[in-house]
Amino acid sequence: MTWLVFALVFWGGAWALNAYLANSQWRGSMAVRVLIPVLFGITLLVLWEGIVRGFGVSPVILPAPSTVAATFANSTDILWEDFRQTVLKGALSGFVIGAAAAFVTAVLIDRSAFLTRGLLPIGNFVAALPIVGIAPILVNWFGFDWHSKAAVVVVMVFFPILVNTVQGLRETDAMQRDLMRTYAAGYFDTLFKLRLPAALPFVFNGLKIATTLALIGAIVAEYFGSPTRGMGFRISTGVGSLSIDLVWAEIAVAAIAGTSFYGLVAWIEKRVTFWHPSHRSDGR
Repeated sequence: MTWLVFALVFWGGAWALNAYLANSQWRGSMAVRVLIPVLFGITLLVLWEGIVRGFGVSPVILPAPSTVAATFANSTDILWEDFRQTVLKGALSGFVIGAAAAFVTAVLIDRSAFLTRGLLPIGNFVAALPIVGIAPILVNWFGFDWHSKAAVVVVMVFFPILVNTVQGLRETDAMQRDLMRTYAAGYFDTLFKLRLPAALPFVFNGLKIATTLALIGAIVAEYFGSPTRGMGFRISTGVGSLSIDLVWAEIAVAAIAGTSFYGLVAWIEKRVTFWHPSHRSDGR
């Protein structure tokens, strides 16, 4: 029980430190904003380690973080190959294709009342389809390699980006559009100089939602057919062979990849839409 006592003491101390930092005069600094979630994450890992070791939990049920870390370090070649197959090939390619298709479709919908009434309900219908239902079909259509996973990702990311982009294109008011017309601006001048810049916050909202959906879609699609590599394939076979430590290592890679992907899109958003009120610092 020594580990459990240590974990509880560490948790109490870290909680007090986090509470102090969150209410201190430095709470607005970048260092503190990064330190608080990092310390919170470390606290959860220490508590997890203490509970597993203190109660003697079987590694088949829940391996300790130290065991997962050791497996991670000893399986970097496998994890890297799975990362390339699932993230770089399936998720990323599907994300790019789906985002581009959704953006073009949103512009067409904005241009045509017929498409607005026809495509949006169909898009809503497609978004409601369960991934476990469409993934086997797309695997049969596109084969067992990454192409079918990319197709699943395209279906998953298309609608969130489409809806947000369409909403963003409608964000400008009549007075702003009338002002553009007084400058003899045509449709495309108004689109690129007024409406698209105003729509960017909505577009990035859709992209950020799609970052997590892309990875989930690629991993789930691999359950229904995959070559002998990929995160979904490794998780499925790992559970079957009771290699739960390797499963958790794959989950850690997926979490890191998803967080990094989301952070990259958020960083680009902040640089591109720096003028938006949500990115302005208080008092500056």
